[in-house]
Amino acid sequence: MIVLKLPREQKEQLIKRVQDYFYEERSEEIGELSAELFLDYMIKEIGPVIYNQAIHDAIKTVNEKVISLEDDLHSMEKPIR
Repeated sequence: MIVLKLPREQKEQLIKRVQDYFYEERSEEIGELSAELFLDYMIKEIGPVIYNQAIHDAIKTVNEKVISLEDDLHSMEKPIR
């Protein structure tokens, strides 16, 4: 299984957002370590689901573009007498 590696700066921003969420929504202050462990857990558990959905969305978009391209190509055909 591929482990998602985030750049340190991005991970620090996400850790801060987790801390903000806990404070705003639950009135709980959690430390950096707790927020990082929670973030790592969420990435491990939810990351593959989001990744797979993104793949399905990309496939759908590519298929739609291919159909559109096929239509455009067919419209360029020259009539044969």
